[in-house]
Amino acid sequence: MDPTVKMQSSSSDEAIRAVRSAMRLLLLVIFLGCLVMWAVMPTNTYREKWLLQIQANTVSTFFGGQGATMLIYTFPVLLAAVLGCVYLHLGKKLNSTNNFKSSTEEDRLALWKKPVLVKGPLGIVSMTELLFFFMFIALLLWSFLEFLHNGFHGIEATAAKKGEKLWVSKLGAAALRLGLTGNIVLTFLFFPVARGSSILPLFGLTSEGSIKYHIWLGHICLALFTSHGVCYIIRWIAKHNLLEEIREWDRTGVSILAGEISLVGGLVMWVTTFPKIRRKKFELFFYTHYLYIIFMLFFILHVGISYAFISLPGFYLFLVDRFLRFLQSQRKVRLVSARLLPCETVELNFSKTPGLQYSPMSIMFVNLPSISKLQWHPFTVTSNSNLEQENLSVVIKCDGSWSKKLHQMLSSSSSSVNHLEASIEGPYGPASTNFLGHDTLVMVSGGSGITPFISIIRELIFTSSVLKIKTPKILLISSFKNSSDLTMLELILPISNPSLDLSAMHLQIEAYVTREKEPATTENFNTLQALWFRPKATDIPASPILGPNSWLWLGAVISSSFIIFLVLIGLLTRYYIYPIDHNTGDYYPTSAQATLNVLLICISIAMAASGAVLWNRKKNTMEARQVQNIEGSSAFTSPASFYNGDKELESFHSQSLVQSTKVCYGGRPDLKRMLFECKGKSVGVLASGPKKMRHEVAAICSSGLADNLHFESISFSW
Repeated sequence: MDPTVKMQSSSSDEAIRAVRSAMRLLLLVIFLGCLVMWAVMPTNTYREKWLLQIQANTVSTFFGGQGATMLIYTFPVLLAAVLGCVYLHLGKKLNSTNNFKSSTEEDRLALWKKPVLVKGPLGIVSMTELLFFFMFIALLLWSFLEFLHNGFHGIEATAAKKGEKLWVSKLGAAALRLGLTGNIVLTFLFFPVARGSSILPLFGLTSEGSIKYHIWLGHICLALFTSHGVCYIIRWIAKHNLLEEIREWDRTGVSILAGEISLVGGLVMWVTTFPKIRRKKFELFFYTHYLYIIFMLFFILHVGISYAFISLPGFYLFLVDRFLRFLQSQRKVRLVSARLLPCETVELNFSKTPGLQYSPMSIMFVNLPSISKLQWHPFTVTSNSNLEQENLSVVIKCDGSWSKKLHQMLSSSSSSVNHLEASIEGPYGPASTNFLGHDTLVMVSGGSGITPFISIIRELIFTSSVLKIKTPKILLISSFKNSSDLTMLELILPISNPSLDLSAMHLQIEAYVTREKEPATTENFNTLQALWFRPKATDIPASPILGPNSWLWLGAVISSSFIIFLVLIGLLTRYYIYPIDHNTGDYYPTSAQATLNVLLICISIAMAASGAVLWNRKKNTMEARQVQNIEGSSAFTSPASFYNGDKELESFHSQSLVQSTKVCYGGRPDLKRMLFECKGKSVGVLASGPKKMRHEVAAICSSGLADNLHFESISFSW
């Protein structure tokens, strides 16, 4: 590189780092400010002083009483999301080698990332996760007890005045406070499931890795809301007015019937989330989760829009993400080919534009209408956007009914499939990775758990062979049930570039076949097949829904949609709701006002998101036209030689990879010995596969017997 260009690049990187540092400080201030507001919300100081002062300064003919809530709780979160978009966009502009943390910084963070809980209801939990979990529980306990303390103040006189028993009044006060505490949990519930949100990457999280937080929050939220409802039912029974209360829909106050409908929808979702039901009847779990629409809509009708804005920021960002996903899912993506492996595994290869960039360990949701028009299934992306500019691949192991139907459709000799209609959402992945920050990288997989590691190895191949940057030593430890599963190792190298130079890489693969004691004969397996599809004119290559500058466009969508909403609700309130409230002597119905707010939020998001997508469609179309049509069909050679020895695999694209591979039969890897033998100051340990295996690896890394092991679990809990 020219020294002048290099100097300019370095100067530009330094400026970007300075801006990002300032933004980190501002985001930290916003985050701490939000925590302070949540901590003081239950207190009398906040309710009787701060809130009244804020309301006095914000109540207007344009926003009414909800203006204060939007300013305190909604605006800071949306501002953080927009700033996060800019922050992440600047991060993409940095040189790729500068995105890796230094070993010193990694050492400081190692203790906080180390697993401290391995087995139990929470799964594998790091020190950081445990700390935040206890902080969150402390916030809930503090809020409930403070709410309850203030609610019980003077309750004896209130009970006597109403002529009801003291315990009945206290039960009602406790029920209300349980609901208020549940609303705090609801505020955070939708952040982990906004797949393309900028909030999660700011904390170093991904949507698939944050699903467990959504599960935790969901259990706590519905436990509190259920207790809230049950306590009120007991109170109404004690007061002998159950039938009157459960049917009440107050015109200007709390709508009890709406709360009951919301709770019933939440309970149906909750029941289907328990592991036994979710695993055995995934489709039931999948479809009932659409009840979140009923749950949230009637919750807003129950409490009123002014109070609902406390918990709406996360849901607002989720709606933005959900509508963008909907727009992307309407495109029919060009499916180029499929590879059928002898181990009942399918690799689907999609055409993509060069502008679609993604990181290793990304996941993508796939819909095949010929199998199911409604079902979307997540799969790990195995291709690499640097090595394969025009190809996007996922690997599907045939374990469930959907995947088995796909395999049967493609492998059946009686059916000739020359076209397969497909839609995708994603890919979604981490904003940055830290693979180069380790001396050694150990990847432990079981079965189809190898798929995330394929993308990692391909990324390191690109880094080593193309960028000429030194990569860590790689040890891949893979366990398979049968010899046929070994063909999954053939996916490590991309078909499009089989002649990559692996000489600079220190790659070692140890594969274990657990249910066979010797290599199987080739007669027991089907030939590895390839199918090529004929595209339709309406099929287009996969492209980023918001273009190459997707983070900037996402920030524009969030900010512009909220501005549109403020304008629309301001005009509606000023010229329609306010005159009714103040000129006719009648109050505008709370439920109608909440419904109009929700409707305007949806309209604002649809307008902003649709505009951004249409603006970027022209560029995406131009890139799509540049992608060459891939036609024809070919047959792959039989993987017979793959099974002829227990030490080497001979069907790989490169002899270097063959020499790096060792196959053992009839046993499982001694993970403890293998991990402890890894040398280097920093050894990154990744585990993907069965729960028992991930727990075993986590227990070894957290044992304290080796300080250089840094663990990360890869789990998809959909």
